[in-house]
Amino acid sequence: MNSIEQIILNNLIKNETFSRKVIPFLTKEYFQDRSERFVFETISDYIIKYNSLPTKEALFILIDKNKIVSDDEIKKISTIVDNISKDVDPIDQEWLASETESFCREKAVYNAIMESINIIDGKSNNAKGAIPEILSKALAVSFDPNVGHDYIQDYEKRYDFYHLTEKKISFDLEYFNAITKDGITPKTLNVVMAGTGVGKSLFLCHHAVSCLKQNLNVLYITCEMAEERIAERIDANLLDINLDDLKDLSKSVYEKKIQAASVSVTGKLIIKEYPTATANVNHFRFLLDELKLKKKFKADIIFIDYLNICASSRHKGAKNINSYEYIKSIAEEIRGLAIEYNVPIFTATQTNRAGYSNTDVDLENTSESFGLPATADFMFALIATDELDELNQIMVKQLKNRYNDKVKNRKFILGINRAKMKLFDAKKEDQSFITDTAKKQRDEEDDFFNDNKKKSSKKFQSWTV
Repeated sequence: MNSIEQIILNNLIKNETFSRKVIPFLTKEYFQDRSERFVFETISDYIIKYNSLPTKEALFILIDKNKIVSDDEIKKISTIVDNISKDVDPIDQEWLASETESFCREKAVYNAIMESINIIDGKSNNAKGAIPEILSKALAVSFDPNVGHDYIQDYEKRYDFYHLTEKKISFDLEYFNAITKDGITPKTLNVVMAGTGVGKSLFLCHHAVSCLKQNLNVLYITCEMAEERIAERIDANLLDINLDDLKDLSKSVYEKKIQAASVSVTGKLIIKEYPTATANVNHFRFLLDELKLKKKFKADIIFIDYLNICASSRHKGAKNINSYEYIKSIAEEIRGLAIEYNVPIFTATQTNRAGYSNTDVDLENTSESFGLPATADFMFALIATDELDELNQIMVKQLKNRYNDKVKNRKFILGINRAKMKLFDAKKEDQSFITDTAKKQRDEEDDFFNDNKKKSSKKFQSWTV
């Protein structure tokens, strides 16, 4: 009994611990030999149905009952059952589990490559865009021993978790650190919402620079503006120079400024442009793998500008699906990418028409799909008014927050320098704008209510007369 397939089959009927561990991960497609595949299916079906290991006699009875297999195949199958039923020398269980996991991964990759060839040759129903995902799933095959959290027995793990210091990427803005408990965590989808021209890309570029200054590797994916336009905004922020003045710099001065800025920065920033509405998570996944392979670049945080103009990998075009499902699908796929690569992802979305002129934006003002805020971990709105623009300020309103209680500091003011693509902490006295605005809104509501009350009273008097 030399082949790994027969060693696996032998332990499936002889080793209950091994059997229960690997049955959830083994599939019949991993067995290339038709007879070995049949034996595996018979063993697997028996274990699942009866919750116990089959005996040699039980296997022979099940084989005899099968009317599909030919007599010649039954002979070969019987020989395999005879061989795997023999007692063999004990095998190291750790080695066996490791070899079986490697076997599963190799077979999964082989099957994925064959399926990819069939897709290219037009012999499969899958589209060519599915190839990266098929290969990724095959490469991700592993035996996960975790079957859940036992509330009583795992109390120590839970206690350790409560006192675990999470890896966080902080902001250079005081209020954002306060509302997120010192920053965002990996495996999360974070969304900034604003109307056209309010400052979505400005915020993303500002925070990308902040992360770069923290010596993090930053990947900025743009589906709207050209790579050079994003880099221009990064330049304005990082070099502390107005956008309009960048063009007036000589090459030598510009080079010196870049070199001076790079002295304190050890992280890398990669900006990648995709045509609008063409790129999905499969393209982003391929980019991440290529960067790791070709540039030794592993992203610590990803910015996607912006979610609504990405494509879905599950739905090819939005013709036969409503916008709610389509945008929700994109959000779920991007959040899945964050989990897969263990990074936080920051993206943006537009407000709808009602939210564009609204000075108190809420979740229902999300453009196209409420499925996006349902998927996001952290979501906030940027709100601009004529009064705030005059003061070079912008308002932030929390919409959803899985990091902290969103009621505290639900709204706050930031300073903004649009010429340098920068945000900064406003003075504490500037936060009074929020309370003044709220008071003004309440006064307007009271006036409206009192006016209507007076009108109703006059109508009532005219009716009684």
